Amino acid sequence: MKIRIEIDENLAEEEVVIRCQNLDDKIRKVQNAVQETVSKMQTIVFSKGEQEYYFPLSKVLFFETDGNTIHVHTADDIYETRYRLYELEEMLPGSFMRISKSAVVNTHKIYSISRGLSASGVIQFENTHKQVYVSRLYLKPLKQKLEEKRIGK
Repeated sequence: MKIRIEIDENLAEEEVVIRCQNLDDKIRKVQNAVQETVSKMQTIVFSKGEQEYYFPLSKVLFFETDGNTIHVHTADDIYETRYRLYELEEMLPGSFMRISKSAVVNTHKIYSISRGLSASGVIQFENTHKQVYVSRLYLKPLKQKLEEKRIGK
């Protein structure tokens, strides 16, 4: 495998391109490593009261709406963001996924999923009491994404 870096001062945004004959496990691992590195570096402005916070997205467990407010959940706190869920979906890295009309989850932080009575599920996160519900429409795609992540490692 070759690695080549091209410098173009006219680029508005950095871009990583992987050229390959087929998408095998080795290429998936490279892709996952790049995505993970980028998501750890990416930050969004979060707020709590009058205070603004800047921390990596990798600390976020999930985003959840409550009326017009978007709450940002970490393992030990809750913040707010000015973005709407649909805006977050467009700008967040691939490790984030919508799981209901009112929530987007960081799939890298999921510890377990419990099936509910109505075929929905409850997502648990490691080292925290926090949990979020995944609707039945999103449960199967979520499990597929988690399986792909597991196979890709």
